[in-house]
Amino acid sequence: MSRWVFSSMLVVALAGCQSVYYGAMEKAGVHKRDIMIDRVESVQEAQTDAKEQFESALEQYQSIVTIENQDLVERYEELNDEYEDSKAAAEAVSERINSVEDVSEALFDEWEDEIDLYSNANLKRQSEAKLSQTKKQYEKLIKAMRSAEARMDPVLQVFQDQVLFLKHNLNARAIDSLQGELGNVNTEVAQLIREMEKSIAESEAFISSLKN
Repeated sequence: MSRWVFSSMLVVALAGCQSVYYGAMEKAGVHKRDIMIDRVESVQEAQTDAKEQFESALEQYQSIVTIENQDLVERYEELNDEYEDSKAAAEAVSERINSVEDVSEALFDEWEDEIDLYSNANLKRQSEAKLSQTKKQYEKLIKAMRSAEARMDPVLQVFQDQVLFLKHNLNARAIDSLQGELGNVNTEVAQLIREMEKSIAESEAFISSLKN
């Protein structure tokens, strides 16, 4: 069996599992809109955690290059821990964004199918308008989420480079080299924080629109 065929079968199987899940939740009185809100809030939480984690990693990096007479092995281990925690936080954000995309597809498909069931033309137009508005707000939301997600990779790469360099150069010269990269690290993290905050704000607006 080719890898492509296997991957396609896996996607179909996962989609089937999600369909069963949504059906079970519907029977329990939890609608796709409610699941959507929960998952968007979950992304918010993950992005807030990731923002704090990247800030913590930056502080650790700054302490290495600005504080003298340190145990460099200990500092390396601390910075490596921060890097690994940042990588895990980034993965959590990506997984939760994927879950939002999954439920959004199910929600919008269901909404479109149900619009065809209207017999009242006025109510149908109102529902179509609301669907269109919600889709536009969702596109803004997912764009902001993915933009913030994309900013995490460059920051992780920078941290990884510094961790690896420090690992193999535990001396004062290595600290001088890391100090020269501090401005770049600060810039990358600052850009990430701005994207995270923008995404979190878009999440708030989207959740408010769904609840209303």
